Amino acid sequence: MFDVQTESRESVNQLSAVWGEIVKDRKSGEVKDLPGICIRWADTRFAFFNTITFTDVRADTTLLGKRLDQAADYMARSKCSGLIWIFEDLLHPAARNELPRLAERVGLSPSLSGYSMVGNVLPIAQSGHPDLSFVRVTTDEQVEAYFDINARAYGMPLDDARDGMKDSTIWKAKAYSYLGLADGKPVSAAAAIESDGSLFLALVATIPEAQRKGYGEATCRKALHEASKTTGLTRSVLHATMVGAPVYERIGYHKIGPIGFYGFSGT
Repeated sequence: MFDVQTESRESVNQLSAVWGEIVKDRKSGEVKDLPGICIRWADTRFAFFNTITFTDVRADTTLLGKRLDQAADYMARSKCSGLIWIFEDLLHPAARNELPRLAERVGLSPSLSGYSMVGNVLPIAQSGHPDLSFVRVTTDEQVEAYFDINARAYGMPLDDARDGMKDSTIWKAKAYSYLGLADGKPVSAAAAIESDGSLFLALVATIPEAQRKGYGEATCRKALHEASKTTGLTRSVLHATMVGAPVYERIGYHKIGPIGFYGFSGT
């Protein structure tokens, strides 16, 4: 039996820790913890690195409305767009039902939806793929290819994604970041980052024309295998899109609960 609230808090804490490292590594932006609100704002055009996460447990409708007000105000004053991550299992059921209405009231609209996922999935068998070879990211050129894959997978301008890697060393210094190469060209990406006794799986992506071929899963397995072999860690945390969740379940993760990703559109 899984304790949903305990694992949801674990998932929030891992996001806060890893995204805090990413922001600090870039040497710009803001890392701040307020009552009920975790701000990890990198001031980058790569919106995934500008995040606000609510950390209250069992927040009722009134408290959720207050947090949404605070988050919308912060985003309205920011030069770059970002996302509010709402771990819905941490909300009181009544607040969860009112979330869409309360968000719309302050100019927030859904951008993505997904799941928080965890698992004692390691050590993991290194699963190859007949079409792929793998390379660990160690150069600026490879970091750029890594972010370009994410941009193409999520329909972002390449320049915005490349702004996310600006002045960052974590992807080639600390993270176990891997590219999957088909015919020598980068087509998939995944990174495992050690944090507080777990491996955080991040920025998993496959270019659109190479999707549904098992490339993403194979690259995830490679990153996790190499990270676990070095660190000895057995637990991993990730945040998945709806489309990506079945891939991670095949690896051995289980869903904790839904995440709503909200962007600011103005009131």
